[in-house]
Amino acid sequence: MTDRPPLRSYRPGPWFGILGTHATVLLPPSEKDRVASLWELVDTGAGFDEVLDALIAGGLRELPGFVLVSEAAAGSTREAGTITKVVVRGAARARFTTTDGEVHLEGDEATTWVERSLSGVVASVLEVADDGEATDLPAELRVDTGLVRVSRVEEQVVADEPVPEEEPAPAPPTHRAAPAAPLDEHDTADHDGLTQAGGWTPGPPPPGIPGQEPAPAVTRPVARLLVSTGESVEVDRAVVVGRAPESRRFPHDDQPRLVTVPSPQQEISSMHVEIRPGSGADHGSAVVTDLGSTNGTVLVQPGLPAEDLRPGVGVALLPGAVIDLGDGLTISVVQP
Repeated sequence: MTDRPPLRSYRPGPWFGILGTHATVLLPPSEKDRVASLWELVDTGAGFDEVLDALIAGGLRELPGFVLVSEAAAGSTREAGTITKVVVRGAARARFTTTDGEVHLEGDEATTWVERSLSGVVASVLEVADDGEATDLPAELRVDTGLVRVSRVEEQVVADEPVPEEEPAPAPPTHRAAPAAPLDEHDTADHDGLTQAGGWTPGPPPPGIPGQEPAPAVTRPVARLLVSTGESVEVDRAVVVGRAPESRRFPHDDQPRLVTVPSPQQEISSMHVEIRPGSGADHGSAVVTDLGSTNGTVLVQPGLPAEDLRPGVGVALLPGAVIDLGDGLTISVVQP
């Protein structure tokens, strides 16, 4: 059993979609001031009761509508058979496909809210009132977790496939192992603040540092970067942008293209961001990752609010996105 999120897509719209691994919250545009605190709660894996308490803390009169979908207990897996709790209020509706059939909920049919506990959920569709579909974006966009503007969110839970049992391989002949080689001093070097002291919890290495799998091979660039200095760079492999980028911190089989940019006020880090071809669900698009920059990176995607990139967390880029590194330096993302 895994702890991965379901397959999730959304249609752009006016409502706020707070999409976490264990919970989904949809809020109307009037609740913009509450979005940040709720995202922090959902992103840390809060359970159903905790998120619901935060939603109604100010009273129902101040909350015209919302949708909350969560597991019965934070930390459980979202597979078929898991108990899923849902609350719908106001101009919102939800449709769930379970192992026992379809379940439809309408939020505007109740004076308070509609609440259900469901088992065996394998797919869901959440829809809210829309003031007109966006015309400059695809009808459906892929997303795992994050904060987006939505009119519809669709999820499909994929259970893990059973792994066939294999007969144990015969034990190799016993031999004395050679002494381990000492670590090179570069193997333990910090990466521009990507340490626990830099303000985030160590985990799997972010793109662009030792241990990261090489960027997938592509036959053509997935995007083109227009740097405000006038430089144009194609993303056919990893691209590292910074005040003084270096390649020695990257594996030999994943050497990036280095783009050096000016930073008169020293706001841009030596190795600020990495843009590389995406893999898996992001295949065919470019993915940007903040490499632990000192002053951070702001990303503005078409039709979406500006967001501060979290160090080591990749975000798929849409054509027309603008990456702001500070010091007046921006990078526009266009089709190749």
